[in-house]
Formats: sequence, C-alpha cells, structure tokens
Amino acid sequence: METRTRTEEFLLTHGTDRLPHPGGTLFDHLRRVAATLAEWGAEETVQVAGLCHAAYGTDGFDQVLLDVTERATLAALIGADAEALVYLYGSCDRDAVYPLLGTPGPVPFRDRFSGKAAPAPEPSVRAFLEITAANELDVTAHNAELAAKYGPSLRRLFIRGRARLSDAAWQACVRQLGGDPDQG
Repeated sequence: METRTRTEEFLLTHGTDRLPHPGGTLFDHLRRVAATLAEWGAEETVQVAGLCHAAYGTDGFDQVLLDVTERATLAALIGADAEALVYLYGSCDRDAVYPLLGTPGPVPFRDRFSGKAAPAPEPSVRAFLEITAANELDVTAHNAELAAKYGPSLRRLFIRGRARLSDAAWQACVRQLGGDPDQG
C-alpha cells in the first residue's frame, strides 16, 4: 500500500488533479482504472501500471506527465516491471498494434516514440489489453459522446482480443459495450 500512496502523491505533484478528464480529473480517472483492475483480480504490478498508464502520454491522450527520458524516475517509484507496462502502454502506436491483438502468437508493438516494432512478451500483451479495457470502459462510462463515437470500434477490439482478456474484463466489456458474453 505504501507504493500506492507514494505513487498517488507523485501523480498529484504532476498536476493530475488539475487536468480535466471524463469523469472529473485525470487523477480521478487513473484511480478508477487501478481500482477496476483490482476488482478484476489483476496483479499488483498491473494495478500500479494502470494507475500510471498515462505518465508518458498515450496515442489518445497527449498530456505528458513525465518525459520518456525519465523512465528511471518512474521505475524507482513503481518498480521496473510496472514501469515497463506503463511504457508499453504509452508508446503503443494504436493504429499499428490494435488490429494485431486478435492474432495468435507474438504481437509486434510499434513504438510511437521510436518508430520501431518489436514483439512484446505475451504476459505484457495481456496486461496491456487489461489496462486498455479498464481505461476505455472508464472513459466511455463518463462521456456519452466518446461512447457513441468509439464504443463500436472498442467492442470490435475487445472481441478480437477476447482470448487475451481475463473473464472479469471480458464480462465488463460485454456489459458496457454489448456483445456475446460466451464469444471467444
């Protein structure tokens, strides 16, 4: 719990409580994502990565809390494994990676910072998809316009990635976005 408290303090010192985000502030959103991951039974490393998933900005949220040249700072705070997931999430070129999440075998992640692609380990791909589901479900739950605009494509994304989602995450996707709960 001490890591969680220190991490939340870090996020607050980086202004997350002053950045508007669907459902309140970015800080509110980050805490809800981590809580959702906990509810789904995700490992602590994944929960902490979810709490910090926007640290380097993302392909869909360009606000940067920490430059990627400062990865060691975040790793010292949350651990190397959680930081690696935060980097994977933030660096993901969604247009290149999302279509591949439903394919079996290694998924080459295109890094939007470097332009390079490399396969990610399967546990990281699964964690990435869990964080993605928790993030997107929170955003669409708090913004009807975004839900209407992106809900159908998110539904397709999570159907494609069903084999890599936990049952709890999948059921949450079905409840919020629709679909066949037994699919996949």
